[in-house]
Amino acid sequence: MSKLDFVLEEIVTANRILANEGIVDSFGHVSARHSEKPDHYLLSRARAPERIERDDIVEYKLDGTAIDERGRAPYLERFIHGAIYEARPDVHAVVHNHSPSVIPFGVTGTKLKPLLHMCASCGHEVPIWDSRDQFGDTTLLVSNMDMGRDLARHLGRNPTTLMRGHGATVVGRSVRHAVFIAVYLEVGAKLQMQAMTMTTATGNIKFLSAGEVDRIVARVNDYTLNRAWENWARRAGREMQMQPAA
Repeated sequence: MSKLDFVLEEIVTANRILANEGIVDSFGHVSARHSEKPDHYLLSRARAPERIERDDIVEYKLDGTAIDERGRAPYLERFIHGAIYEARPDVHAVVHNHSPSVIPFGVTGTKLKPLLHMCASCGHEVPIWDSRDQFGDTTLLVSNMDMGRDLARHLGRNPTTLMRGHGATVVGRSVRHAVFIAVYLEVGAKLQMQAMTMTTATGNIKFLSAGEVDRIVARVNDYTLNRAWENWARRAGREMQMQPAA
C-alpha cells in the first residue's frame, strides 16, 4: 500500500469512527494533508461522515479549490482545513465536529480544561473562537478563507479550539492523532459538566496541572494511538491498516 492509499483509507476510517463514537452525526468532516503534496489536502465531498467511501475523497489546494471535483459537491467549510494547513506546517489532519458536550463551553465562557489523563491532549485549556468578533452576524459557518484564517490565528499552536454556537476544530500530527483528540475532547467536556454538578464552582474541580498535561502529551505515541484506533475502527466496521514504511 502506498502512502497516499494509506491516507485515503485513514480518512474513510476516521469518518466512520467519528460517527460511531458520536463525535459527528450527519455533519462534520475530517481531512488529511496530502502525503506527496504538502500544499494540498484531502477531504470528502459533502456527505454524511458515516456514508463516506474512498471515491468521495477530493484533493484540494489550500485555498479550497478542487483539483478534480467530478461534479461532487464540496463541504462549504473546507476553508477551515485549508487555512489551518496553511498556518500550521506541523498539522497533518484536521477534524471539525459539533460534538454535543463541547457546545455549552463555547457559549457560557466556562473554560474547558482536562481533568482526566486521557483528555490531556486537548491542551492546557481550550480557547473559544467567536465568528461574530470579526465578521458580525453570520450563519456561524466558516464559508471563506478570511474566516478560515481568522480561526487558524485564534487556534494558534493549540491542538483544538471551540467555535461559539457551532462546535470544535481539532488538529493533529496524523489522522489517528486528530481523531484521538476529538474523541477525548468530547469525553472531557462531558466529565467536566458532570463534575460541575458535584461542586459549587469550577474552581473546586482539581484539573490536571500544566506539568501533568505536558508529561501526558509527551507519552501519546504510536502505541497509544494505534491501540485506540484498532478498537474504534473495529467498532465502526473497519479494519486497522498497517502504516507503510517510511
